[in-house]
Amino acid sequence: MANHLPLIPENTRMEADGDGTAFDISASATRTFLCRLTVTDQIEQESLDVSIWGSADGETWTKKPLLKLPQQFYRGTTKLILDLSLRPETKFIRASWELNRWGRVAPTPMFVVGMDLEEIPPMSRETPTARIALATK
Repeated sequence: MANHLPLIPENTRMEADGDGTAFDISASATRTFLCRLTVTDQIEQESLDVSIWGSADGETWTKKPLLKLPQQFYRGTTKLILDLSLRPETKFIRASWELNRWGRVAPTPMFVVGMDLEEIPPMSRETPTARIALATK
């Protein structure tokens, strides 16, 4: 498995809601990924909602997203962690996006984005309360 998954290829121009290509993650060693969403262009008075969905077979997708990124309005980069280590049934993932536009100018929303996932070491299973207890002793 590649350490890098382009869920939304760099410089993808979006003007309507859509879904990305499905990627097989069954060979992933850690099942933990750094998600990096980069908005390189947009117009005013619009929003972008990006989420990641999972599937056991690549055909039937989860009823709820595995990860929903914060709503985007402007250019910039957003990073989040997707940890699927406790979801062994998830063998495929894909991105999905929804665009919204308001105002009086052009009615069609437009974003230019890219989102890639990079496999990272697994997250620690140590609970925050255990760390706090140790720190106060």
